Amino acid sequence: MSGPEPSAGPAAKSSASALSFRRWWRSARFALCGVRHVWATQANFRIEVAAGALACALGALLRVPLAPILTCCALVLSLEALNTALEALTDLASPEWHLRAKVAKDAAAGAVLIASALSVLVGVAVLGPALFRVLGWR
Repeated sequence: MSGPEPSAGPAAKSSASALSFRRWWRSARFALCGVRHVWATQANFRIEVAAGALACALGALLRVPLAPILTCCALVLSLEALNTALEALTDLASPEWHLRAKVAKDAAAGAVLIASALSVLVGVAVLGPALFRVLGWR
């Protein structure tokens, strides 16, 4: 790898403290760029955001605990972002088809699928009883 180390230069000196707001804000901007990229390029991420917003709105209307719903949303969206990152790195490392690249991509996508499926079950468990009461079903 060529070029200076990331910690070299005047910018590193001005933000040397781990508690520096400037350093935190710079890192947050990079993270937001990543979230924007995932939003712009991944239709599944946008669908998952919409499903999560719907689940949170329904939970608020039904006055059920939102923590399990928010936790599931965070897990699914985070895994979707990691899946996107892994796919990009895999494509960079292995531009041609390779069985190990396929395994890496499929496993990452499988992690998102598992989290999504189990999040639906959490949604049913948390929202179901309150929804049944509102609809008059027992």
